[in-house]
Amino acid sequence: MSAQRTLAVLGSTGSIGEQTLDVAARERDRVRIVALAAGRSLERLCEQATAWQPQALALEHADDAAVARERLAAAAPGADIEVGEGAAARLAARCGSDVVVNGIVGAAGLAASLATLERGACLALANTETLVIGAPLVAELLQRAGGSMLPIDSEHSAALQCLLGRPPAEVAKLTLTASGGPLRTHPDWRRTTPAEVLAHPVWAMGPRITTASATLFNKGLEILEAHALFGLGFDQLDAVIQPRAVLHAIVTFRDGSLIAQAAHPDMRLPIQLALSWPERWGEAVPAIPVTALAGLEITPIEAGRFPAFDLALAAGRTGGTAPCMLNAADEVAVRAFLDGVIALGQVPEVIARVLDELPVERVESFEQLRAVDARAREAARRAVIA
Repeated sequence: MSAQRTLAVLGSTGSIGEQTLDVAARERDRVRIVALAAGRSLERLCEQATAWQPQALALEHADDAAVARERLAAAAPGADIEVGEGAAARLAARCGSDVVVNGIVGAAGLAASLATLERGACLALANTETLVIGAPLVAELLQRAGGSMLPIDSEHSAALQCLLGRPPAEVAKLTLTASGGPLRTHPDWRRTTPAEVLAHPVWAMGPRITTASATLFNKGLEILEAHALFGLGFDQLDAVIQPRAVLHAIVTFRDGSLIAQAAHPDMRLPIQLALSWPERWGEAVPAIPVTALAGLEITPIEAGRFPAFDLALAAGRTGGTAPCMLNAADEVAVRAFLDGVIALGQVPEVIARVLDELPVERVESFEQLRAVDARAREAARRAVIA
């Protein structure tokens, strides 16, 4: 058995965080929780702190910082406590854990990823935006600080298992799968309601990610992430619709071989694999019977049906700060949709306006990306009310 690994969980009260703690509870001989960070859920973070007694706690947003500190200190006496904007990144930089699981949603997760890699730790990454926005900064830190990074995502975890470190030159195509979300067969997805969009038939996720799944925007981001993770060109990357979401990635090698990974759609498997890699621990989820793979439906993504997907790929090919602007615009537009301000069909229109309006720059620093993100969000807000 390998040595026990110390673990910090960022976004501990969200879906990825809760499932990470579920894995840790079953693997207590292998994993020890030393730090937890949450966004706004003080009540739940206190419950987790009481159960795990970590050495460090962080809360990003508090109605009353003094009260939050007092309650967290009572839940885990002696813990180092951070409260306020940037708390998760400060915790990631100081907690000393072997592994940091970054389950923060959105662009806010980039700072914590960079802080983790800066100290040479292992980053178990569920925050897609880290690589969509900051891939050049991540690559520089991995080379300079000597840390490592493993994906927590069903598709990228599947790709990792299929590729097994083979060089990009041997790969003809990496194909990621998408369930198609709740609107796959909807006659007019542009005019759907938030309730329809959030009723995902397969995955239980937060509102922003579920909406991005409905527009296939998330699949575009995942292709950008795969480009950064595996060093593959955009011509070597593709996506298809697989409604049952049991087939997660397929690698076609140049010699004609295809290797695919299949599993139940349960995030505990990629989470556990990111913690154990290159080992495989005990059963994370029940295996799929081979006979259950018969008759899998796989269809191409219909050209033009998902403009947000097309915009994501275009921004990825452009590079520089274009993906940062793309993501910021989507976050603003999706929030406006969920609040009932715009229709779902207007989300890609807002993104397109922002990309047309703002200049693309070479990525040079985190501070630059923060400024670009702020400008893109302001431009998106103008587009929403236009």
